Amino acid sequence: MTYLNAAILGIVQGLAEFLPISSSGHLTMLQHFFGIEGDSILIFTILMHVGTLAAVFIIYWNDIWALIKELFVTIYDLVTFKGLKLKERPVRKLGVMIIIASIPTAIIGLGLEDVFESFYHSLIPTGVGLLLTGVLLWIAESKPKKKGKGIEDMTWAHAVIIGTMQGVAITPGISRSGSTLFGGLITGLDRDFAVEFAFLISIPSVLGSLVLESGSDAMASIISTNMGPIIVGFICSLVSGIFAIKVMITVVRKYSLKIFSFYVWIVGAFLIVHELFM
Repeated sequence: MTYLNAAILGIVQGLAEFLPISSSGHLTMLQHFFGIEGDSILIFTILMHVGTLAAVFIIYWNDIWALIKELFVTIYDLVTFKGLKLKERPVRKLGVMIIIASIPTAIIGLGLEDVFESFYHSLIPTGVGLLLTGVLLWIAESKPKKKGKGIEDMTWAHAVIIGTMQGVAITPGISRSGSTLFGGLITGLDRDFAVEFAFLISIPSVLGSLVLESGSDAMASIISTNMGPIIVGFICSLVSGIFAIKVMITVVRKYSLKIFSFYVWIVGAFLIVHELFM
């Protein structure tokens, strides 16, 4: 892994993780054209997620800190038999909804891990995934824009649907942010809250991936031989991730996600044609 490759992969990871254009799809595409081995790109992608995770913490630190403090208050209420009191404490309810959303994501990710990894050996699944991402964004934006539900009105069913969409997005080409936003918008969540929830539920997903891969020989080998490029990639993914989150918040508030549909349709069609005829 060269420093230039690491910088490009880091920038793409940061932008595509939060813009609904699929970071896994773009990294698979770059893997193909850079000639990087499959195992290397998968491990490097997980490491670059640390940078995007840091970006979420920076942008949403007040919300995350409130969730951390509420966790200890929740434990105290439970051990003193006061109950969860979700209706009285919206921050606590947000934490519970994040946990509920993470369950289907974990089930899908662990249960279909081998299937998802097999998709990285060809550009066709990635191309198809990008086409589907464009369809999801288009459908999500076809709903009338009106005041939606906040955390007070969110139910466990909303969380399950959004978490399931996040699990499906492990497929290369299907955007995690796009699919979770799709889940939030079609279930009637407020647009601002939908994008915030989509980014917050990425935290347990990324942490889970890091824990699962942290003890692998492949990760240890890549870290020991590519520390310099990894640091460069981390910094690039962090900076571009912060930029992408701010852009995404603005787009969701003022514009339409359909602008990203055209982009992923073009890229997806190109990848399929390239794989079949070039």
